[in-house]
Amino acid sequence: MVKTSRIALLLALALASSLAHAEHSVDDDGFKQPLQHLQFNPGLDEREFERSTLDALQVYDPLESWNRRVYHFNYRFDEWVFLPIVDGYRYITPNLVQTGVSNFFSNLGDVPNLLNSALQLKGKRAMQTTGRLLLNTTLGVAGLWDPATRMGLPKQKEDFGQTLGYYGTPAGPYLILPLLGPSNLRDTGGLVADFTVKSQVNWLNVAEASVSHPEITLLEVVDQRSTVNFRYGQLNSPFEYEKIRFFYHEARKLQIAE
Repeated sequence: MVKTSRIALLLALALASSLAHAEHSVDDDGFKQPLQHLQFNPGLDEREFERSTLDALQVYDPLESWNRRVYHFNYRFDEWVFLPIVDGYRYITPNLVQTGVSNFFSNLGDVPNLLNSALQLKGKRAMQTTGRLLLNTTLGVAGLWDPATRMGLPKQKEDFGQTLGYYGTPAGPYLILPLLGPSNLRDTGGLVADFTVKSQVNWLNVAEASVSHPEITLLEVVDQRSTVNFRYGQLNSPFEYEKIRFFYHEARKLQIAE
């Protein structure tokens, strides 16, 4: 017992001695405190840093002057008209009904999703979207519920803008669309194509009914805005326009490559 204690004591002393020697042997060359002598520019605030990174955010935007005007219009329309309507819709509509409305219009959106998945030769995704349409339209009672997601068939969003990009169509100039927001020339044409598909297919007779009942289209627009969490000004940056432009451009490239 005494012998074991002595051995433990000797080991402890040896370890302490080695640690002390190691600490003493480290050269005082600044690596102990690498930030000690780092010089900061007190005039380089957050705004200056953002301005210095603008070169990395450049996107082809020959219509920037016009786009900024539309962006400002969208900003004010969203603040003064759109969001108050959305808030009122959320206030008077029970959550269960809101979910049903979102599911219903989401089910309609799977029609162009299916077509674009097929056009991009994404066979597995096309089959999954077909399964979603069948399950949600039948078991989900015209899409008011979404049993397909619970059964392992999540929504796969594909649009004609992605289809054009898949086949190498360039994005073209950046565009800000009134009310719709960020886009580009290619994706704007894709929006028109997708709208035409939904109208011609007329799934559940909604497109035809919307002609005589524009409140259906209004409800769809309000629902879409209600499900988007983005708010103008939330970036708290004077370069919000540039950032959103860059994020949209890069996000579309990722979606096309997916």
